[in-house]
Order: sequence, then C-alpha cells, then structure tokens
Amino acid sequence: MLEKIDLKKKANWEDTDERIKKLEIRIGELQRRCKELGIPIMVLFEGYEASGKGTMIGRMIRALDPRGFQVFPMEKETEEDKMHPYLWRFFTKTPAKGRIHIFDKSWYQGFFDDKLTPEEIRQFEKQFVDDGNLIVKFFLAITGKEQKKRLKALEKNKSTKWRVNKSDWSENKNYDEQVLRYDTLLIKTDTHEAPWTVVEAMDRKYATMKILTTLAKAMETAVKNAEGMKAASAGKDAEVESGVAAMEHEEFKNGVLAGIDLGKKLTDEEYRKKKKDLQKRLAILHNKMYLKRVPVVLAFEGWDAGGKGGAIKRITQAIDPRGYEVVPTASPNDIEKAHHYLWRFWEKFPKDGHMTIFDRTWYGRVMVERIEGFATEDEWKRAYAEINNMEAQLVKNGTVVLKFWMHIDKDEQAARFQSRQETPEKQWKITDEDWRNREKWDEYEKAVDEMIVKTSTKGAPWHVIEANDKRYARIKVLEIVVDALEKALH
Repeated sequence: MLEKIDLKKKANWEDTDERIKKLEIRIGELQRRCKELGIPIMVLFEGYEASGKGTMIGRMIRALDPRGFQVFPMEKETEEDKMHPYLWRFFTKTPAKGRIHIFDKSWYQGFFDDKLTPEEIRQFEKQFVDDGNLIVKFFLAITGKEQKKRLKALEKNKSTKWRVNKSDWSENKNYDEQVLRYDTLLIKTDTHEAPWTVVEAMDRKYATMKILTTLAKAMETAVKNAEGMKAASAGKDAEVESGVAAMEHEEFKNGVLAGIDLGKKLTDEEYRKKKKDLQKRLAILHNKMYLKRVPVVLAFEGWDAGGKGGAIKRITQAIDPRGYEVVPTASPNDIEKAHHYLWRFWEKFPKDGHMTIFDRTWYGRVMVERIEGFATEDEWKRAYAEINNMEAQLVKNGTVVLKFWMHIDKDEQAARFQSRQETPEKQWKITDEDWRNREKWDEYEKAVDEMIVKTSTKGAPWHVIEANDKRYARIKVLEIVVDALEKALH
C-alpha cells in the first residue's frame, strides 16, 4: 500500500485557501448536526514520526466548536494506565453521543508493542461502529529523506529539541522496515466500517485539504445515515413476527438451568466451619494478590432475591477494604447512556492488585435490556461477541475473572419475596418491579441459558450456584474464589 503512494502531491489550486475556508464552515455545520443527532465521532491520527500529526490536528480543530471536542495525546502510558488492561485507557476516553474525540496516536501503538493483534483492533473498533460511532482514521506519510530533514530542524530549534528522541532517529534509520510494518497494519485493519485514509503529508496545505475533505465527507455520510434511520424508525409500522420466526426453533436451543440440582444443603455446623477456613485463606490470598499485582473481577448475576448480596458480603468480610470495591449496577444514568454500554464498566475495572465486585453487570444487555426491549435485537445479539472480547482483554492483562449466576427456583423466590415484605428492615429490598419480573420468568430463563452458553469461556467461566440453600451457595462461591486465586497465585 504505502510504497505505491505518490508522496509528492501538492496543493496547486489557486483557490486553496478559499477551499479550506469553505470546508471549515461546512465541518462546523456538520459538527452541530452531529450533536443534534447524537453521533459520537473518533478521529485518529497515526503516521511516521515528524509527519505533522500535531500540526494537522491543530489545523483541523480550527473548524470545530471547542466546546464539542477534546484532543487526547496517547503516545505515553501513565503508571495508572499500566495497571489496567491495555485498552482501558482508550475505552475510558471514547466520546459521548454528539461529541468528537481526537486521538494523537491511538490503540494502534498496541500492535507495535505486541499488546494487540490486528483482529483485536478490528473487534475493538467494530463494537463502536455498531453502536453508532463514526471512526475516521488518518495515516500521515512522508519520505525518509523528508523525515530526516524535519527531525534535524526540530533538533536545531531550542523550543522543539525535546520532541526528538532516539526512537525517532531509529525509525528514520530503519525507514524501509517501518514502511513494511505500517503497511501490514494498515492493510489488516482497513475495514469498510472504519477505513484508513493515507495522507500525503509532504505538503502541509495538501494534507490539510485532504484531511478536511475526508472528515467532511465522512460526517456528511454519518448524518445522512442517521437521518435516514430516524425517518425510517418514525414511519415504521409495528411488524408481527411469524410463528416460526418468533419460536426460533426453541426446541433446539441449549439449556443450562433446567439441569441444576437445587436440593443441595449444608448444616449450620458445616457452614460455620467451612466459612471460617475459607475466609482465613481468602484474607491471605488477598494480600498475595496485592503484592503480586494480580487484578480480580467478580461478576454476580442471578434471580431477584437469589442471594447475590449475601455471597458478596461473605467475601468482603474477609478482605482489606482498601483493596476492593463493590459496584452495584443500576439502570444507566444520562451520562452513561451517552456512551457505549460497556463504557461504564471499563471505568470501574480494577487496577493491578485490586478486586472489583460487580453486583449486576454488563450482562444486563442480554437479559433485562433484551427482555424489556431496552436494546434492539441487533444490539443484544452482537453483545455476546462484544462481551467476550472485553473479557478476553481483561484475561490477557492477567485479570482473574469469575462470573456467578445465583440460581433459585420460582417457589423459593416467592418465599423470599414474602419474607422481605413481612420484615420491616428488609422491605426496601422488594419492589413492584420484582413481582412483575416473575411474570417473565420463562423468558428470562431462556435468555440466561443462551447467555451462559455463549459467554462462558476458559478465561472467564460462568459458575451456576445452587442457591436455594443460602449457606450452601455462600460456601460454594467462597470455594470457587479461593480455588481460582490459589491457582493464579501459586
């Protein structure tokens, strides 16, 4: 790709400045329209060292309202960044609806640092495109001779000398090898949804024209698509599914919950003895976890009144409160709704050596949001792959990921609901919504079965906990956590 590009192109138009001015006006208009339509935009700048990324970013943002964009220089990882999965620092900086975030270097550096594969990069970008984001990617290219010239000029100037380092000169010295590496990356990550635009950056006015023109066209297309979807949604009559489509061959689907034996129990004496031993071991493991900088994510899902809170409490009783956080997940607020649905969870993932316990999780997308219609069919169906990819990034970073489904039967749930209503200090735990959800038990059971089958992986397994007996459930959760940590910290 790169070796075939003519890098000598120049802005030879007599009205170049006038064209640039018109493009800036148009981009300003499109920025306002994108804000109205709630289109989030990511603009990436990659390229050779000294190719002018900073200059081009500065030139591009002249067209934008500064209240609606932010620039992120991403070349260096902070100490905080290094204590999280590699993609954490990028995911947490992705834009809310209607905003533009500009990245001076991006997740593509992960390819050169052997932290990301091209496939992982494609997966990362796809989840945002599928969620309505516009991703515009620029690669600035210059010749090796021009790069050498610019590096020398930067070094000569006292105010810019600090910007040139050994790695810049190393890239120039091995320019031909770098071309091949960049070429491989560009080819493998150039997709229809998020294509690369290679910018011939020898002539700055030409580069400015190409960047502004490309951005304007991309924004126009995004606006047109969003307006079309809005119009189609407004005029669409309710469609009645055929019986066959609605069934989706239910008899052939995988089942999990129906085969669980909920009769397992522990006596009070067995429970006390096991709890004391497991909590003692967990306390020691929590210290080792911190010393060895191993992050841990515990994700709890289950039926209402299934015992999530009780199981979590038996874990936290044993560990240092400075080394963990319990995150109760409720309906997303306005800020969270303005981002990709996984954003709020990336924000809470633990740094190395810490534990985060989620009481309800990202799996709401394929359960409550699916059943209650808060997510479209396309959104919840693609979520399985998005979730698996996210958890794979955690595991790749060395995170211990354990997921628990607290399983009770319908009669046990009814008994617990009744007990909560009759106990004053527990009445806050029961709502009308809890009773309404029981009416959709069968729908939820099918959704849970599918969720467990599609997202239980070797690195992030699901554990179905027989929770009709609270004592048995709490001990089983402790045993699983202790066993997993002992294996990870051996």
